[in-house]
Amino acid sequence: MELLCLELDRNIRARPDPNLLCDDRVLHSLLTIEERFLPQYSYFKGVQKDIQPFMRRMVATWMLEVCEEQKCEEEVFPLAMNYLDRFLTVVPTKKCNLQLLGAVCMFLASKLKDTRMGTGGFGEVEVEPCSCYAKRLHRVHSEETTLPEDKLALIRKHVQTFIALCATDFSFAMYPPSMIATGSVGAAICGLQLNSSNQSQWGDSLTDLLAKITNTEVDVLKACQEHIERVLVNNLREGRQQQQQQQQQTQRGSSGKGLEELDQSSTPTDVRDVNL
Repeated sequence: MELLCLELDRNIRARPDPNLLCDDRVLHSLLTIEERFLPQYSYFKGVQKDIQPFMRRMVATWMLEVCEEQKCEEEVFPLAMNYLDRFLTVVPTKKCNLQLLGAVCMFLASKLKDTRMGTGGFGEVEVEPCSCYAKRLHRVHSEETTLPEDKLALIRKHVQTFIALCATDFSFAMYPPSMIATGSVGAAICGLQLNSSNQSQWGDSLTDLLAKITNTEVDVLKACQEHIERVLVNNLREGRQQQQQQQQQTQRGSSGKGLEELDQSSTPTDVRDVNL
């Protein structure tokens, strides 16, 4: 007897469940409990004596690169950063253990959110952040905001980029996930200028709609969106400066091997000594 194997190297996903995506009670429950799982204060000012903010950013950047190289689900990195911040809020940690903590947080997040067994995923079906994004985009699209159907995938991609950016920056660590999600949606849609005829008025109506969906004050949501846009501008400026520095090193005759090492995921300098 011959065995025929039809397994493919792809992620197997459950179909969208309308009971989860279209029932307002699910979103209301998420909004009710989300603040239970947030850091309540800056742990750099009290609990952590050996870890500085720049070290967290270095580890966060490394974790993001690892998640991208391993092709993890989009939810793995933000959840891992949430685990890391909540742990650092209550447990004093040495800087030599910070990268080890980041690796453990990624593994735990992948067990919960990743669908591939190779990365430790259990393939559990839960209410994921992307489901909330999809619901918000669906309601924005359905309530006469004239979002083009062919742009929804591009909008979602930009939203996921903004969310990863927020997870990397500690200034967003105490923001509720709903505020980061809606702020990212607003920043993505306004940044793409999908309705350039009356951008200002259309952007205000979009912000009002997002604030209504998540029961958030309009001014607070606008401040969050502006904060996201400022962080994006700063990161783009830093990226251009790094590119200019690399070009200068190339012109000075730096070796190609050094440039290749810059593109790879590297261990943060100040947290290299990991105690296993």
